[in-house]
Amino acid sequence: MVKHNNIVPNVHLHKDWKLRVKTWFDQPGRKQTRRRKRAEKAAAIFPRPLQKLKPIVQCPTVRYNAKSRLGRGFTLAELKAAALSPVYARSVGISVDHRRVNRSEENFARNVARLNEYKNKLVLFPRNASKPKATDASAEELEKATQQRGVLMPIKAPRARAEKRAITAEEKKKSAFQTLRVARSQRRLAGYRKKKAEEEANK
Repeated sequence: MVKHNNIVPNVHLHKDWKLRVKTWFDQPGRKQTRRRKRAEKAAAIFPRPLQKLKPIVQCPTVRYNAKSRLGRGFTLAELKAAALSPVYARSVGISVDHRRVNRSEENFARNVARLNEYKNKLVLFPRNASKPKATDASAEELEKATQQRGVLMPIKAPRARAEKRAITAEEKKKSAFQTLRVARSQRRLAGYRKKKAEEEANK
């Protein structure tokens, strides 16, 4: 029952929801299309890898800066330290970002090491088989070469393992609870004891 002197409810909700709703019935089909296109691209660019090599960067903001992720591209300084030119790096599947600036020696060294590792693993096919260059791979390496389809050199998070050992006799005698209680009381009574010591000294 309507109470008080309000407007009589007369809501118009006939707004043809069924005409404006966004459907997504093609999601399974799209998934198949993306998969097929990836396979077609891999076949077209064989034996080159499907993805490019990306640097490891730290996430922004205080909340996430302890986490590492793959960045947009290597800086010009990182490429220079690894003895690579930006043009050559792009030609061998290395992403380059001329905007990014190195602000950490640790991250700079990590990405230079990543580039050097990639260079050592790189198998360069000769453009002209009859005239191979000194930097091109040997015939044996060309035969063993396979195409990399996933992420190139993914980030491997170090797993911290706890070491197991037997508890010593000294550790069994000590009480962790008692240690905490003593430390707590010392912190709480620090000011009172300091004041009392000063009063004793002034007598």
